[in-house]
Amino acid sequence: MLSERSNIVVIADEAHRTQYGFKATLKGKPGEEKYQAGYAQHLRDALPNATFVGFTGTPVSSSDHDTRAVFGEYIHVYDMQQAKEDGATVAIYYESRLAKLRLKDEDLPSIDDEVDELAEDEEESQQAKLKSRWAALEKIVGAEPRVASVAADLVAHFEERSTAQSGKAMVVAMSRDICVHLYNEIIKLRLEWHDPDPEKGAIKIVMTGSASDKALLRPHIYDGKIKKRLEKRFKDPADPLRLVIVRDMWLTGFDAPCVHTLYVDKPMKGHNLMQAIARVNRVFKGKQGGLVVDYIGIGNELKAAMKEYTASKGRGTPTVDAREAYSVLMEKLDVLRSMLHGCDYSDFLTGGHQTLARAANHILGLREEGGKDGKRRFADTTLALTQAFSLCCTLDEAKVVREEVAFMQAVKVILTKRDITAKKRTDEQRDEAIRQIISNAVVSDQVVDIFDAVGLDKPNIGLLDDEFLAQVKNLPEKNLAVELLERLLEGEIKSRFGSNVVQEKKFSDLLGNVIKRYQNRSIETAQVMEELVDMAKKFREAASRGEMLGLTEDEVRFYDALATNESAVRELTDETLKKIAHELTENLRQNLTVDWSERESVRAKLRLMVKRVLRKYKYPPDQQEAAVELILQQAQVFGEDWAT
Repeated sequence: MLSERSNIVVIADEAHRTQYGFKATLKGKPGEEKYQAGYAQHLRDALPNATFVGFTGTPVSSSDHDTRAVFGEYIHVYDMQQAKEDGATVAIYYESRLAKLRLKDEDLPSIDDEVDELAEDEEESQQAKLKSRWAALEKIVGAEPRVASVAADLVAHFEERSTAQSGKAMVVAMSRDICVHLYNEIIKLRLEWHDPDPEKGAIKIVMTGSASDKALLRPHIYDGKIKKRLEKRFKDPADPLRLVIVRDMWLTGFDAPCVHTLYVDKPMKGHNLMQAIARVNRVFKGKQGGLVVDYIGIGNELKAAMKEYTASKGRGTPTVDAREAYSVLMEKLDVLRSMLHGCDYSDFLTGGHQTLARAANHILGLREEGGKDGKRRFADTTLALTQAFSLCCTLDEAKVVREEVAFMQAVKVILTKRDITAKKRTDEQRDEAIRQIISNAVVSDQVVDIFDAVGLDKPNIGLLDDEFLAQVKNLPEKNLAVELLERLLEGEIKSRFGSNVVQEKKFSDLLGNVIKRYQNRSIETAQVMEELVDMAKKFREAASRGEMLGLTEDEVRFYDALATNESAVRELTDETLKKIAHELTENLRQNLTVDWSERESVRAKLRLMVKRVLRKYKYPPDQQEAAVELILQQAQVFGEDWAT
């Protein structure tokens, strides 16, 4: 006994693993047998009046291992279903690949509690007792033709999944030998994934071992330091290590949020299975859900485990069959097809930019519903479609629509991408690029944009000339032409007037007003085109005002700030406003410091200096405060360029 005190609290983490053994068992060599109790009994003998608290994600309930019998009833339960609902984890999807391997039920290994414990505990006495039964299972699972089939399907599946959702995967194999055989079969198919250097390569095995292991295993046995490096590599989303094969390691207490797929080729059940599948439910940017791929028939065991380890007892279960994601995919695809009703896009595989333009133009012409215009509704639905597709893209039925999904994604990119590339391509080059995108079902913002859709080259910045504007006005896709001009003008406002507070706001408001009237159907397409083209011409005039006024670009910006006051324009001559702009430019350039905008004392000093200049030239007092703030706001745009 260590202490009889009652104010001692013993806290056990992973309490399902070692806190058992109240019964004494007879152990030892013949003639030297002794009754020995387990760890739990020793603890309670040492601290008979202590309070015992256990933390576990997978409490055990079996004849000799019962977590609640050891610690009492639950104080609090926070299960996987609740974590998913709270957004702390992502949903786990399940996909069986047994049919792909053409396995019969009688060929599948059966598993019981004793064999499952052997896989986890690795106790020598248990190994000796159950070795022959486990070996029989291993012989079936590790048969060479079967391992080759699993490898071929796994490679194809992982590559398909990676096109829809970037990330990494873990493979759980039944034995260390099978781990190596599976590795060898995979690199036969993808030799470039292999590298003997642990710092390189796309695939590795992580398992226990020693120098005395047989030659088959030794190339994959690493010391603790190298294993730590592999762990770091695997957790890094940017590292090329994308696939790791394990038997037992990394299945508990290992978090790599970028892992989105777990391939299971090992009989598992109960808490072992629950611990393993949790490797793919961590939240990560762009990760729609984790996927458990079953090569050995764990479907029923997974259902049983879910019933045991969720408070809902299997209702609202946090694992979802991948076919449910397929149902969502088809539902969203039907919505998009309905939105495109009346637009013939049946030639989307071969039609190139003209088909894209036709579809995008149709969507832009849809009326507002539920507070969203056609563009927003199409974009939102396509996002949901993409998320569903990333979760079920490896199903045969999903592959049937993958090109149509890619087409919808390409239309969305055209409708929503704001930054426009300046690539020059012929119609043939555009069409070929678009065909490749759709046939590969991979859409990138970098390779498709609104100019590709309408078949125009983006003009160089500053060259929205009359010829180009005439081309846009004559496009047959009028809605798309308006969209194109809007984005071009947005870009022009930022590039030409981004450092001119007054002009940027003026033209942004003008553009916003025109587009709002167009969206509200207050003006027709032809009229909005005329107004946008006129606006583009005004940009050119505004950009050359400095030369016309005899001011530098910096001085023009302060001149515009001063001229917002109509009474100042009326009472002061143009020459006076120019003089004020010139003097303000010189004084501010000399007095700005690096952190002036953050220090109120410095701002106050500058504000006083600006007021003195305005009073000197008798700037009208009615709007003087507003002018001072606008001038300081303009000075802030210059930022560090002027700071000393």
